[in-house]
Amino acid sequence: MKFLDVNQKKILYAITSILLFSACNKSYDKGTFGYDLLFLNKHLQTVVLKNNKDKSQVIIVPEYQGRVMTSTSDALTGKSYGWINYDLISSGKFEEHVNIFGGEDRFWLGPEGGQYSIYFKQGANFTFDNWYTPKPIDTESFTLVEKTDTSAVFSKDMQLTNYHGYKFDIHVSRKVLLLDEETISKDLKIDLNSTVSFVGFQSENVIKNKGELTWAKETGLLSIWMLGMLIPSDNTTMIVPYKDSLMLNTSYFGEIGADRLNITPGAILFKADGKYRSKIGVPPQNALSVLGSYDSENNILTVIKYSIVDDTSYVNSLWKYQDDPYKGDAVNAYNDGPLENGEQLGPFYELESSSPAKELAPDASIKHIHRTYHFEGDYQSLNKIAKEVLKIDLDKLNFE
Repeated sequence: MKFLDVNQKKILYAITSILLFSACNKSYDKGTFGYDLLFLNKHLQTVVLKNNKDKSQVIIVPEYQGRVMTSTSDALTGKSYGWINYDLISSGKFEEHVNIFGGEDRFWLGPEGGQYSIYFKQGANFTFDNWYTPKPIDTESFTLVEKTDTSAVFSKDMQLTNYHGYKFDIHVSRKVLLLDEETISKDLKIDLNSTVSFVGFQSENVIKNKGELTWAKETGLLSIWMLGMLIPSDNTTMIVPYKDSLMLNTSYFGEIGADRLNITPGAILFKADGKYRSKIGVPPQNALSVLGSYDSENNILTVIKYSIVDDTSYVNSLWKYQDDPYKGDAVNAYNDGPLENGEQLGPFYELESSSPAKELAPDASIKHIHRTYHFEGDYQSLNKIAKEVLKIDLDKLNFE
């Protein structure tokens, strides 16, 4: 791997800024990729990846842990798919508990709750007042170590202490890769026709034990947790396929009514309107390697595909002391909504995947791959993809 020194990074950012200014020296409507590119480049250093004759693009922010903020399938004037918190970013300020900057591929670590949580200090009650996102995965930068036209590699060394009091010394490496049409078609086993615009990218995320002791279940383990924040609407539905008899976790934020959650044979339908805070989870024995969403107003089909392995040790992130902290979910879907005090983090919705938790010896590592695809086009073509990949007919996305 070729590492960039400080001067090379400064030159890279300067060239990027010049190119962005030349390409974007005009105004764009809000909701377009060009608008978001101009906005983010005004406040932050950005890395842009392009392919497919510059139609497929993504924006990455190193300061936000190498986060993919947004993507497009139709160049600068195309729709911007990621949800972005314009107010927080433009304020230049950090929030106390968590900074919801947005972004459709962001790196986090689990567990969030329980006796091995890395979000609560030892002995604290599991309440929001005591919940703090670790700064290395919230406000600290990742280092850009390599870049090409279609890929970028980031790294970070960090130390985290869990609720049990165990200290983790961790090295994180993260590679974001923009995928070409052939790779997308092969991975999803689909044929893309000329009526459908597309973008696909993946993040390959690795955590390594850089300490002197083996990570053990008795003192707590970690998982890689990938979250994608997307734009909600009254016409958007999350789709979570499952296998066998479903064991669905709906206990995160309370009861979810039939007007928002519909369990059909083979797939869970979950409203993504950003108006009611709710979350679901599927354990590894029921999870498939894909999930997604469909925006019927804009004809946008989103597919998430992630690396899933034959392992049932997934961290449990419920905010309580747990009887079995390694019986957690492999995949989650979240719909944002007002908090009890009426305030709201978004609105947005999230499609999430996690890695299993491993007992890692010194210098051992785990890897988790999270792929994001967006397809935009005519209904018939998108429905064909949905049937082939998500195993559902878009005509059947309904609630009571």
